[in-house]
Amino acid sequence: MKESEAREILREYRESGIRRSDEVVEIGEPLLSSLESRGWGNEVWLIYEQLYIAALDCNRMDVVGECIGVLSRRFPGSTRVKKLDGQYLEATGDYEAAMDVYDEILEAEPADTFCRKRIVAIHLANNRIGDAIRELNEYLKQFQSDHEAWMELSALYIREYEYGKAAFCMEELILSNPHHHLYHQRYAEIKYTQGGIENTEVARKHFANAVKLNAGNMRALYGLYLASTGLAGSSKVSAKSKKDNSKYATWAAKKIAEMYAEVGSRAQPVESVTAMLESLQVNSL
Repeated sequence: MKESEAREILREYRESGIRRSDEVVEIGEPLLSSLESRGWGNEVWLIYEQLYIAALDCNRMDVVGECIGVLSRRFPGSTRVKKLDGQYLEATGDYEAAMDVYDEILEAEPADTFCRKRIVAIHLANNRIGDAIRELNEYLKQFQSDHEAWMELSALYIREYEYGKAAFCMEELILSNPHHHLYHQRYAEIKYTQGGIENTEVARKHFANAVKLNAGNMRALYGLYLASTGLAGSSKVSAKSKKDNSKYATWAAKKIAEMYAEVGSRAQPVESVTAMLESLQVNSL
């Protein structure tokens, strides 16, 4: 591969956020021996950093050592290089030392989101779920618009069976982006898991919203079918509600069968899908 072609590929990966670590190491390693002398300006240091992170992913500690050596000499005392040091310590399992590095950076820059997230990741790596939840809550007090953090916090609450708190996290996400079908789907799944008539009705509504926003969301269609079927068979709802939910369940079952039929022989026969849906009937709520 020509050097100019390798440079363009690495640049494309950086700018698009693609993390193909194996390819980055394969393409970038041959460039290392003379990278500083290629006359590529400041892009050289970006390539060193990109290759360093990719080498960590691939456990190529020889490449890691070469990259960090060059960056440390070029940028002594750099916060960015310290973050790379912290990632190396995480990769080698020295989590306490990595925490010390991130804590030191946070003392000087309390708003550094990268270090805060790495601390959460360290807690998770050590199965300290409670500490990870506490750190994420502190983080979200300052960075309420971080959707990924809300999603992660919701997932952690689910692991701890705190479904009410997990639902609250999804409510925050729906308020910030009401047109994201996956937020409605996840919220509906949590409410359905909580059980009871009221929660199941909320779940049905949000499964329906997810399908409205993305007609191809099969998971939401199944959820709509299950929630509607459960409500239609419940003795705790009105006759009108039973009738309406029966219609919703029938519609969802029809859409599921149609989607399987569209892909033909690559999926289950429609008859099998129908039988499967019948087996998913909810007896009572």
